[in-house]
Amino acid sequence: MAKLLREQGFSLQGNAKTIEGNQHPDRDAQFSYLNDQASEHLAAGDPVISVDTKKKELVGPYKNGGTEWRPAGDPEQVKVHDFIDPGLGKANPYGVYDLATNTGWVSVGTDHDTAAFAVATIRSWWHSTGRASHPETTRLLITADGGGFNGYRTRTWKTELAALATQTGLAITVCHLPPGTSKWNKIEHRLFSHISMNWRGRPLTSHDVIVDTIAATTTGTGLTVHAELDTDTYPVGVKIPDAQMKALQDSGVLHRHDWHGEWNYTLNPNARVED
Repeated sequence: MAKLLREQGFSLQGNAKTIEGNQHPDRDAQFSYLNDQASEHLAAGDPVISVDTKKKELVGPYKNGGTEWRPAGDPEQVKVHDFIDPGLGKANPYGVYDLATNTGWVSVGTDHDTAAFAVATIRSWWHSTGRASHPETTRLLITADGGGFNGYRTRTWKTELAALATQTGLAITVCHLPPGTSKWNKIEHRLFSHISMNWRGRPLTSHDVIVDTIAATTTGTGLTVHAELDTDTYPVGVKIPDAQMKALQDSGVLHRHDWHGEWNYTLNPNARVED
């Protein structure tokens, strides 16, 4: 049967991810708006960062796809089953990629993925790297996926960013990628893909190994990465009431843009929320 199929032009083939599903009617227009915002910020010398969470990784001697150089016939021994080690848990990498400087910052969390964790990473990047790289700026543009804990529907994401704007004095603008387009987030192919290639075939046996391997990631185009461990706790299930969100908007802290204000908004540092 296989011979007959080959004679008819058939071959064994895997699935190809090409069907993207339904597209939002304003998808291309949102990309155009996002690019205009990024170009305007970069031209003015203001930082533009792409943020996202990388896939969670089991910590311990588990199989990691890929290969690395070792003596012939001496592969590294790893566990047969990928059952989580309660003592080691998982690693939650959240990254910041600075488009202007071609640098990455990754916090490796040991607790939950939350909006507070995401903004804590951005805060760490700003105080340790961003402020020194962009000393004259008063603005920051963040590009992020439309879903997840840094998605446009997440209230905690907005309230945490509002607090960051007040703390730093930065006007923080967020432009979300339209639904179903997360693979176009620049951090995915400018930072995360290189991290994955750097640790392929290497068991991630400890949090220190993960942090050190991320920090050792470089490219021929000059990418450098800083990584650090974040052992703080980030509770899940935090609720932001309607009144608090309304106060953010009424005070001008949260300013929604005229074009798709649910996707594009600015957190202003100088506005004040009335008690």
